Amino acid sequence: MFAHSITAPTGQRQADKAQDQFEKSVPPPAHQQSSVDLVKLKSDADELVILSQSIHSGIDNVEKGMLPKDLIDKLKQMEKLTKRLRSELTP
Repeated sequence: MFAHSITAPTGQRQADKAQDQFEKSVPPPAHQQSSVDLVKLKSDADELVILSQSIHSGIDNVEKGMLPKDLIDKLKQMEKLTKRLRSELTP
């Protein structure tokens, strides 16, 4: 038996070459992530951790019948931070 190598028709090779050239000429998509301030995101996330811990402690006081005066403010601040983080990270 004869071993034949299968080659693509000339037109197909030209089309493949044109496709390769086109792909090289198209710039990569701009990711929104590049404009995200990672230092600010980290800082906001750290603040969320601190707020969460203090809210947890405040809830312990609520169980004892005492409402810490700053608990509602901390919950509002936590909500603002989570909204900001979500808007920064959502494309």
